[in-house]
Amino acid sequence: MSNPLKIISWNVNGIRAIINKGFIDSIKTINPDILCIQETKSQDDAVQTVAALLPEYKVFVNSAVKKGYSGTAIFTKVDPVGHTFDMAAEEPDQEGRIITLEFESFYLMNVYVPNSGQTLDRLGYREIWDGNLNKYIRQLCDKKSLIFTGDLNVAHEPIDLARPKPNYNKTAGYTQVEIDGFKRLLDIGLVDTFRHFYKDKVQYTYWNQRFNARERNVGWRIDYFLVTNNLIGKVRDSFILDQITGSDHCPLGIILDSR
Repeated sequence: MSNPLKIISWNVNGIRAIINKGFIDSIKTINPDILCIQETKSQDDAVQTVAALLPEYKVFVNSAVKKGYSGTAIFTKVDPVGHTFDMAAEEPDQEGRIITLEFESFYLMNVYVPNSGQTLDRLGYREIWDGNLNKYIRQLCDKKSLIFTGDLNVAHEPIDLARPKPNYNKTAGYTQVEIDGFKRLLDIGLVDTFRHFYKDKVQYTYWNQRFNARERNVGWRIDYFLVTNNLIGKVRDSFILDQITGSDHCPLGIILDSR
């Protein structure tokens, strides 16, 4: 395994759409060792077509049953020792939301957490999903260290969104139910790497595509890298690449000392 290890996460809002917006050039510039993608909105064959343009990577794909919806993928230059999809729950996930790669000394989980919906109609489902995810993470953490990344669809604290007061308990991504779900991840012993390094820094990972939100930087930090306590000492930096466009989210990453 290379040292240090650069791991990038990016909700691409459709891999077929972003391929025409400089995606390959962006990835070659960033040059991650591992790239975790959420919201591919594609079936396996479309993701494999993109993977062919990045031949130095091995790709793992988890597509939703419903076409043009959800989906995750991981591109990696580092061969894992194993991989699993979903949460290994009794009911298989139909939305392609989780890929976990197992490496020698840690798990890497790439997650696209369900959005609670414009009218919060999916908030109940989201609460159940968060609970199941929490149990699954605990099971993994009992075995090995964990790097947990992706679009978690929640702003944890007021600093993590431009307009906290008008959005609190009214807008998906900033209800108390979702905030509490995130806090329970921290209770497991996961550390928000960006806040570990930058306690007071205001920087976002998502902007609504309407109202020129990105130009005005009216954004949200809803994409994360969390790591178990025993790994935080190996994280050299955690960063947000908000100058890179192509999606309504931007890439974010960590540099990990893999020794």
